[in-house]
Amino acid sequence: MSPFSRRTMLGLVTVSGAAAAGLLRGGAASATAGPAAYTPTWSSVDQHPPAAEWFQDAKFGIYFHWGVFSVPAFGNEWYPRTMYIAGSAENDHHKAVYGDPSVWPYHNFINGARDKSGAWVQFAPKLKSAGGNFDPAEWAQLFADAGARFAGPVAEHHDGFSMWNSAANEWNSVAKGPRLDLVRLHADAIRARGLKFMVSLHHAYHFTGYYDHVPAQSDAGLRKLYGQLGSAAENQLWYAKLAEVVDGYRPDLLWQDFNLSHVDESRRLDFLAYYYNRAVAWNKDVVATYKDGFDNRGEVFDFERGGPGDIQNPYWLTDDSISSSSWCYTTGIGYYSMKAMLHALIDRVSKNGTMLLNIAPTADGTIPPGQRTILLGIGDYLARFGESIYATRAWSAYGEGSTQMGGGSFTTPREGTARDIRFTRSKDETVLYATVLGWPGATLDIATLATGRIDLGSLRAVQLLGATAGSFVDLPGRTQDGSGLHIRMPSATAPFSAPAYVVRLAFSGRIPALGSPPVPASWVRIANVTTGLVLDSGGNVASGSVLKQWSYDGSTNLHWQLVDLGTGYHRIVNRTNGMVADSGGRTGNGVSAVQAPWTGSDNQQWRLAALGDGRYQIVNRATGTALDGAGNTTSGSTVVLWAPNSSTNNQWTVTAV
Repeated sequence: MSPFSRRTMLGLVTVSGAAAAGLLRGGAASATAGPAAYTPTWSSVDQHPPAAEWFQDAKFGIYFHWGVFSVPAFGNEWYPRTMYIAGSAENDHHKAVYGDPSVWPYHNFINGARDKSGAWVQFAPKLKSAGGNFDPAEWAQLFADAGARFAGPVAEHHDGFSMWNSAANEWNSVAKGPRLDLVRLHADAIRARGLKFMVSLHHAYHFTGYYDHVPAQSDAGLRKLYGQLGSAAENQLWYAKLAEVVDGYRPDLLWQDFNLSHVDESRRLDFLAYYYNRAVAWNKDVVATYKDGFDNRGEVFDFERGGPGDIQNPYWLTDDSISSSSWCYTTGIGYYSMKAMLHALIDRVSKNGTMLLNIAPTADGTIPPGQRTILLGIGDYLARFGESIYATRAWSAYGEGSTQMGGGSFTTPREGTARDIRFTRSKDETVLYATVLGWPGATLDIATLATGRIDLGSLRAVQLLGATAGSFVDLPGRTQDGSGLHIRMPSATAPFSAPAYVVRLAFSGRIPALGSPPVPASWVRIANVTTGLVLDSGGNVASGSVLKQWSYDGSTNLHWQLVDLGTGYHRIVNRTNGMVADSGGRTGNGVSAVQAPWTGSDNQQWRLAALGDGRYQIVNRATGTALDGAGNTTSGSTVVLWAPNSSTNNQWTVTAV
């Protein structure tokens, strides 16, 4: 088949071959970053710049789990699956309210049916202009007022119901239920407010396990809804849906949920090449995200409900929800506090990330007041102090303070304290922002900016961002010593109310380089605070051998040198074998730390995060995880890697020998 040919299967349109982008562009200018054409190979799609400039500048987006699963408003958005699992709360609820799933199946919520009380039940929101409660323009205005820079819908969740006018899937919001192209309505309203438009698709799990408790269907249409078409057809349909959304709505960001690794690799590559080639034709930079199945060379990794414990490269994303109990609306849904969500945003931006926040509208298209209040609270803060968030970049250190945030996926948002500080910097590297997660009192102490770590000779102005956007208060009173920078604040009590306070430090040139905390230049022993054991190489061992901990006996196996790399990171060199501590690039909690000959890779670079009292976390540059004794007091036990946290398992002392 010619590389310029198109083929159509179940509504699927693909363009293949090295010259595909030339066909798509039609002579138009290429996108602003990346190659002019992509082919469905990893070597090609890995050349796509993963985190577009607009995305790194945006920092905050909003999406929403809203669909057929919102109608029962019980359990969570996995109701379509769990209603079929005998003994589950959802199954019991379904039988009590609607009937046994064998006679009152999930697709009744789509087509419409009466429940046991005789009430009509259907996902069929109506526009306000037609007498209903749904107004996409009002939603979009709320997103803009919340300070989001991009927004969009869950275009399809695991349940297989497409919220757009799909030719590939008859189970869609135009053919059934609302009789509205919901993705189109959102796209037009969101773009009209000047925001970038995103869509999320969760349909990889639709046919790879979600409906495994649904009986085999005899009807072809129902087999499609319940993911029972067979592997080849399902993989083709997965791609067809993506191609429709790409062509029909031109998303700036296309987010996908887990289980991509269970989709045929060839289909995944077809999608990436197609999306990127279409972006070239549109002359726009787009972002594709993933939890598995792609890589961070061309796409952005997403932490669900979390983020790293330290700065992580390359640029990353988290999707979090306004509620701990469900991603979709349920009766009695609870919410995190506005301050917890805002502090989570500030923390994630300081660590080189963007936050995508989920809200949960009701089935009729109403955004509940409690959710609106949280969004508007975030928006009020960003309207006043947004210069410390938007279009900033992570600095050499993310911050300081005892409140640990992040540390992997599924870590709960937490409110910080007046002792917690998060840093960001301007893109031109002339302004450093120190955001304090509470009013610090008469003096703000910033331990990171101590003498010996940073030369503040070029610091020309220190200002507290004021109560209204664009206002500030000069803070001329300051001293620096070995314990930090000490800034005299306007008063002991907060001069205005805010969930966090921003101090702007402006320099006459680039922000000076931040040095590492002072450590002995000689050989040292590195002792775990919990176990009292010291880091041990094991002697003359093979490359890749695990690091251990041992009772200190003076052996050179237990001696290490911390070699400052001049970047805020060290290599940790063993005296016996000359090898260095290495994460192996493995990101999970509990994986073994190893040793290997020095190559200069990020796996072998470590940041010493000073905690006070001579204690440090030793954080890997590649993974963001830290050396951890795991609480094991047995000599010879393995040293592992763990997300930075407040446990003393994660803390070490460094002593000259």
